[in-house]
Amino acid sequence: MKQKKDSIEFLFKYMNAISPTGFEKNGQEIWSAYVANYVDEVASDVYGTAYGIINPGCDFSVLIEAHADEISWFVNYITDDGFIYVIRNGGSDHLIAPSMRVNIHTEQGLVRGVFGWPAIHTRRGKQEDLTPKLENIFVDVGAKNKQEVLDMGIHVGCVITFVDDFDMLNNQYYYGRALDNRIGGYCIAEVARRLSEKKIRLPFTLYVVNSVQEEIGLRGAEMIAHTLRPNVAIITDVTHDTHTPMLNKIQQGDISCGGGPVLYYAPPVHNKLLKLLRNTAKKSKIDVQLGASSRVTGTDTDAFAYANGGIPSALISLPLRYMHTTVEMVHKSDIENTIQLMTDFLKTFSSDFNFKYY
Repeated sequence: MKQKKDSIEFLFKYMNAISPTGFEKNGQEIWSAYVANYVDEVASDVYGTAYGIINPGCDFSVLIEAHADEISWFVNYITDDGFIYVIRNGGSDHLIAPSMRVNIHTEQGLVRGVFGWPAIHTRRGKQEDLTPKLENIFVDVGAKNKQEVLDMGIHVGCVITFVDDFDMLNNQYYYGRALDNRIGGYCIAEVARRLSEKKIRLPFTLYVVNSVQEEIGLRGAEMIAHTLRPNVAIITDVTHDTHTPMLNKIQQGDISCGGGPVLYYAPPVHNKLLKLLRNTAKKSKIDVQLGASSRVTGTDTDAFAYANGGIPSALISLPLRYMHTTVEMVHKSDIENTIQLMTDFLKTFSSDFNFKYY
C-alpha cells in the first residue's frame, strides 16, 4: 500500500522528535495529535504514556503497543575546566560517542556540544586507555570553566541526545536514531488510521498505546497495563537483523531486514495468540519470520504478559540494523507488513476466543 502524504509527513516529524526516557513529552504530543484524527478518545497517564481509544466502553478490550522513549545521557559531573562527564539514560553505547554532536536539554533551551576525543596523533600508552569507556567519554560545550557551563543553564541531570536526522537509503530503508522504537509507534498509529479510513467497526474496545520508559525496564508498560487492564495485548518492537557483519546467527537467529516482521516464541508469548497471528499472516499472504527468546523477550511484552493475573500477549518485531546507534535501519516493506498484519488480525479477531490452554 502506498503511503499517504500526511502519513509520510507524520513519520518524518515523529522520527525527528526528541523523546528521551523520562522526557518523552515532545514526541508524545506529536504522536497524540496525529492519532487523535483516527480514534474516539486520546488520553495519557501521569508519567506520559499516551493512548488512543477506539470503540470505548466494551466489556472486552485489545491493546496494541509500542514504546516512545529513546536512549540518551545524563549530565553527571562538570569539571572545573568546563568538561562534562555523563551517565547512561537507558542502553546508550559509549563506543559510538566520541566525535558525535549532541544537544543538551536545559530549561533555557538546547545547548550544542560534542563528545570530544584525543586525536590519533596524541594517543599513546596501554590499549585499554585508548578505548572509549563510560568513565572517559566527555562532552565539550566550548566553555572555559565550570561557571560558564552553569551559566548556559546546564546542570547535573540535564539530558543529552545525539544530533541526527531521519532519512532514507536507496529508497528501501529508513535510517536514523531512535527507530527503536518510535517506528513501532508509527506502525500502531497507522493501524488506527486504516481502521478509521476503512470504517471498520470493531466488536471490542481497542487501545492504541505508546508507552514511556521501556529503555530502563518496561516501566511505562507496567503502569498502563494496570490502568487499562486489556484482555489481549500485541506489542511491537524491534529486533536484530543478523545478516550484517560481526553478528552470529547461531546465537542471534537468522533474521533479515526485508524478510517480514518477526513473530517471537518465548515463555511470555501466549502460544494460542501467536498461532492466530501466524494464521492471519498466512491468510493475508504476509511474509513473516520466526524468532525465539529465552526466559523473557526483553520487551514490553513481558510487562503485559505478567500483569493483572496474566494478559495473553504476543510480540511482533521489526528487523533492525545497528540498534542503539544513530544509524538504525529498517526496511520499508517490513513496516508495511507489520501494519497490515496487525490491521488484518484486528479485523478478524473474535472476543469470544478461548485463550485457556486446557
